[in-house]
Amino acid sequence: MTVKTIVLLALSVSAQRSRLDVHTDNDNDTRSDRYLNVYGAPLKKCSGPGMALTGFTREGTCTDRVDDAGSHHICIEMDSVDGGNFCEVTGQPNWCDDYMQCDGKRGLCPVQHWCVCEWAFASYITRAGGCNKIQSIDCEATNRWAYLHYQQKGASE
Repeated sequence: MTVKTIVLLALSVSAQRSRLDVHTDNDNDTRSDRYLNVYGAPLKKCSGPGMALTGFTREGTCTDRVDDAGSHHICIEMDSVDGGNFCEVTGQPNWCDDYMQCDGKRGLCPVQHWCVCEWAFASYITRAGGCNKIQSIDCEATNRWAYLHYQQKGASE
């Protein structure tokens, strides 16, 4: 079973909107070189050239700080056609179709790859109809904390 499959299974088991109170080592340090992806390798950027700059810290990676109550660790490809519009499916205002500060240049760019909240993502899987009905996940840019949080939450249920 691939790590991506395990993450998706953990996500679907944990499809609750409650916030898991788990402290991460992220604190206020946003250096992406100290973070790992779901494969255990260095965390890659989620956004890139021509895309809106993502991340809770708006540095392009799915890292956080202690004040990120949503744990924005899941990098999804918003421009994939599967699963419907993330914002519509999760009942959020439609920021998914917005243009925001570009990654690496001045101006506004479309939201294409985005770090989404772990708990909104769990809800998205359920509301979209399952793991095979969602937008693509970039596992190399998805923070390992998401996997660990879902694993801990699933074990407690």
